[in-house]
Amino acid sequence: MSPSIECQLLIPSVPDTLGIVNSQSPEADTLPNRADTNEPIPGMDGRSVRWQSHREERRRELIKAARKAVHRFGSDASMEDIAGAAGTSKSVFYRYFGDKAGLQQAMGELVLGQMQRRMQEAAQLAQTPREGLFAMVSAYLQMADSSPNVYAFITRPSPGDASSQDAIAASGALGNFFEQVSDMIATPMREFLGPEKEAVIVYWPTAAIGLVRNAGEMWLGSPASPAKPDQATMAARITDWLCLGIAPELKTTT
Repeated sequence: MSPSIECQLLIPSVPDTLGIVNSQSPEADTLPNRADTNEPIPGMDGRSVRWQSHREERRRELIKAARKAVHRFGSDASMEDIAGAAGTSKSVFYRYFGDKAGLQQAMGELVLGQMQRRMQEAAQLAQTPREGLFAMVSAYLQMADSSPNVYAFITRPSPGDASSQDAIAASGALGNFFEQVSDMIATPMREFLGPEKEAVIVYWPTAAIGLVRNAGEMWLGSPASPAKPDQATMAARITDWLCLGIAPELKTTT
């Protein structure tokens, strides 16, 4: 049995849409909420705390409704489309998120957090660095493929909207996600290779993320065809590229 096939057995089952749209797990709609921690908020009385808790709950509801709308209408869904699907007005979304870029930022923080947890859970079952890579790549592809529209909405600016790109970058959500994934990749590699390979470990995880993201997004956006690999095959292929490069595919010459 090849290492890639062995790795598939280590991947926990991934429910439909993985909480990006319709998860029943409590974590799916969890955003930081100080009202849930019983910590007093300096300078706020009981009424203010209750109002803040109400606003945070309403914000979570709006993000959940927006995810469903984007999943249905596509990553270029307008604020009017999203508000209509949520049964409210655009002004409500503007009040809570400022603009569409702010909504993308808020949804990105939630969804990318879920993706990071799923990838970490998958990697923790691995026995070797290679198995860990395969597990993380598989979890990433599965989650992105569960709702390509939502994934595109949180990782790409709206067409013709330069401010979206600025907001997504400024939010740190996407950058923090890939930074955390980089650390997840580097940790087992550091243990496996030893301190003498630290110079390689510093650069390799960042390069690996670039390969995984670009190859994964190209696969995600490719139309279905007999030539398009399925998710498991694509994950195994990317893992091979990360570990071996394309050398095994090159024809030897004499």
